[in-house]
Amino acid sequence: MLGGGVNLLTKFSVPAENLDAFGGHLVSTMPLALSVRRLSLAHLRIRNSVLENSLLDTSPQAFPLIMAPRDLAARCEDARLRIFDCRFSLADTEAGRRAHAERHLPGALYAHLDEDLSAPIRPDSGRHPLPEAGRFRQWLGSCGVSAESEVVVYDDCGGAFAGRLWWLLRHWMGHPRVALLDGGLNAWVAAGGALSERASRPEPCRFEARPRDAAWIGTEELVAARDAGQVRIIDARPPERFRGDEEPLDPVAGHIPGAVNLPLGGNLDADGRFLDAGQLGARFAPVIEGFGPEQVVHSCGSGVTACHNLLAMEQAGLGRARLYVGSWSEWIRSGEHPVARGAD
Repeated sequence: MLGGGVNLLTKFSVPAENLDAFGGHLVSTMPLALSVRRLSLAHLRIRNSVLENSLLDTSPQAFPLIMAPRDLAARCEDARLRIFDCRFSLADTEAGRRAHAERHLPGALYAHLDEDLSAPIRPDSGRHPLPEAGRFRQWLGSCGVSAESEVVVYDDCGGAFAGRLWWLLRHWMGHPRVALLDGGLNAWVAAGGALSERASRPEPCRFEARPRDAAWIGTEELVAARDAGQVRIIDARPPERFRGDEEPLDPVAGHIPGAVNLPLGGNLDADGRFLDAGQLGARFAPVIEGFGPEQVVHSCGSGVTACHNLLAMEQAGLGRARLYVGSWSEWIRSGEHPVARGAD
């Protein structure tokens, strides 16, 4: 585990500096024309998201969202396979790269959260903006990922970081064959999987895909949807950060008013593996009752760990929700948006 162990998750311990952790009431002074524009944008995104959910492949032959170590081992000789090591520490941004150099799954390439899976921070963005689409496609091609590739991603903290690459590929780029390794590095080793120090150098290729912008929501659209009562916001951060008791990463503590806290650790069992679909469904279904999946928005501190809840909700068979990419760190950036504290 990178960065030291402070238990901020239910049933699963992840370093405090690796956890994305939200406040008040708003009397809107937004000009009417801008309010209408924001609401129209939100409606357009919702319609596109409804279409995407209607086209989801739920057949038994579909590539899994989550892959067991034994199933990955059975695929290791497949030339289409690409494995990505997504280990990372917010406290030491080179720790994951060093750990990868020391040992990793055979053939795995390293995906750096800041360099490969995010764009540089802007004055109006959260801490991990979406990567520029063309640059992201170019990076994937340099890693040998093509339209035919089967991709498996992993980390060493239950998928908290690997989920970001899973979401970028599967939801944003629409690549259907990407899975998260259940239990990550520890589960692979426990199952007898080998580790390697050898650097992988796949043949570069061209990755072609058009980003699906209906997969995510921006702050303006979220404000409009929230004000209209058309969205359920689910926050993946630990309870301490959601309540505003502590905030180790961002300058303001608390949460988006109306958000519900479902910490990502609740998706995992004591060994860091995902709960089964029925258990995940029992966790998410009561929270999203009355909302379609396209009206559910997942948030965290910077649009990284929220991907874990997106994956869990889809694994439960509850549809494909949307990501608030900027999340809490963008919500508080301007100082204009309301902040709530406490459990509600």
